[in-house]
Amino acid sequence: MNNLTKYAGLATALAVAALPAFAQEAAAPVAEAVAAGPIKAPDAAAMAGMVNKGDTSWMLISSALVLLMSIPALALFYGGLVRTKNMLSLLMQVFMVVSIAAVIWVLYGYSLAFTSGNAFVGGLSKMFLAGVNTGTYAATFSNNVYIPEYAFVVFQMTFACITPALIVGAFAERVKFWPLMIFMVVWLTIVYFPMAHMVWYWAGPDFLVDAPTDYGLIWGWGGLDFAGGTVVHINAGIAGLMGCLVIGKRIGYNKEPMPPHSLTMTMIGASLLWIGWFGFNAGSNLESNGLAALAFLNTFVATAAAALSWSLVEQVLHGRSSLLGAVTGAVAGLVAVTPASGFASPMGSLMLGLVVSPICFFFVSVVKSKLKYDDSLDVFGVHGIGGIVGALGTAIVADPALGGQGWVDYTVFPAVPGSYDMVAQFITQLKAVTVTLVWSGGVSLVLFKVISMVFGLRPTADDERQGLDQTSHGESAYNM
Repeated sequence: MNNLTKYAGLATALAVAALPAFAQEAAAPVAEAVAAGPIKAPDAAAMAGMVNKGDTSWMLISSALVLLMSIPALALFYGGLVRTKNMLSLLMQVFMVVSIAAVIWVLYGYSLAFTSGNAFVGGLSKMFLAGVNTGTYAATFSNNVYIPEYAFVVFQMTFACITPALIVGAFAERVKFWPLMIFMVVWLTIVYFPMAHMVWYWAGPDFLVDAPTDYGLIWGWGGLDFAGGTVVHINAGIAGLMGCLVIGKRIGYNKEPMPPHSLTMTMIGASLLWIGWFGFNAGSNLESNGLAALAFLNTFVATAAAALSWSLVEQVLHGRSSLLGAVTGAVAGLVAVTPASGFASPMGSLMLGLVVSPICFFFVSVVKSKLKYDDSLDVFGVHGIGGIVGALGTAIVADPALGGQGWVDYTVFPAVPGSYDMVAQFITQLKAVTVTLVWSGGVSLVLFKVISMVFGLRPTADDERQGLDQTSHGESAYNM
C-alpha cells in the first residue's frame, strides 16, 4: 500500500468515525470502497454515500437552463420569425407543449423511457413516479457515482418538453391549436419516449455486468449520442417535415412576402438558446467534472464556428451577411455538436461547426425550393439535417486519434476505455440515424394524417388570413 492510499484510507476512517451511528452505517460501504475498490451493484444505502452535492447542483442548474431553451428562448426565436398576426400563437403553442409534456412525463413518460422493459420501450413500473423519492438514485457514467433520481427525472423532463416544441416551427402560421396539442400527446407517447429509451436507457455502470441485456436498442449497438442528436433533433426534424407535408403550404407561400416580423426577438431567442444549450450538452454528462467542462467548451466553439461559417457563405453567394443567417448558423452549430459534445475535442467541434452550416444552408435555400415544401422555420433543414451531420460526424470526431474521447466499455467492472474503430462506429451511427428517420418519420406521417382526418389540423382560409392570434386565441401579441 503506497502512502497516498494509506492516508486516504485513514482520512476516510476518521471521517466516518466522527459521524453519528446511523450515518456511520450508511457511510460504511464508502469506506470499504476506498480500501477494496468500487462496489458492484450497490444498494440504496451505499448509493447515498456516492452522491456529490456539486453534481446534484449542476444537474438542477442544467435543468433550469434546458427549460430556458424552450421558454422563453425557442418561443421568442420562432415567434420573431413569423408575421405579426401569428406571433402570439407561436408563443402559446410552445408554452403549452412544454406544459403538456411536463405533465405527461411525470404520469408515465419517465417510466416508458427510463425503466427496464424491452429494447424498444420501458415499462410502467414507475408510472406516476411510483417508487421514486428522495432516497432513490440515478446512475451517472462513472462507477459508484450517483445523483438523486428526482434530479435525473427533472433533467430528462426538460428534454421531453423541448423536443415536441421544436416541431411546431415546421408548419407555423397554419395549424389549429387543440388538434396540435392532441398530436403532441400521442407523439410523445409513441415516438419520443421509445426513442429516448432506445438511445439512452441502460442498467448503469455498476449493474450492466450483471444485467447484460438491460438496455435500449441503439445503446446496445454502441450508438453515441451524448445529448440528443437522434432523440431530439433528427426526431423533431423529420416529424416537422411530415407535418408540413400533410398540412400543406401557407396561403400565399412564394406568392406574397412573408418576412420575419421581429429579427430582434429572433436574435434574443437564439442567444438564450445558446446559453441554455450549455445545460443541454454539458448537463448531459450528469456529473460536474472535466468532461462536463469539455462539453461546455465544445458547445461554445462549434456554435461560434457555425455562425461564422453561415455568414461567410452568405457573403460569398449574396455579397452580404445577414443577422438571420448568423443566428440560424448558430443554431445549426448547436444542433450538430449536441451528439458529439462529450466525445469530440474542441478542434473537432470547431470543424463540425464550420462544416454543418454550408450543408444546412444548401438544404434551406436550394433543396426546399426544388422540392417545393413549406417548412416555415426550417425545422428539418436545420434540426433534421444538422442532427444527421452531427450524429454521423460524431463517429469521426470521437476518435482518440483525432483528440476525441472514444467510448467506454461498461461490460466489465470497473469500466475501461474501449478499442475505437471509426468505420465501425460510423456504420453504427448511420444505423441509429436510419432508425430515427424511419420510426419518427413513418409514425409521425400516419399520426398527422389520422388527426387531420378526425379533428382537422388546418384552420379555414379566412382564419389563416386573419391570423391565428385572434382566430385561435382572441388576443394579439401587440396592441398599438
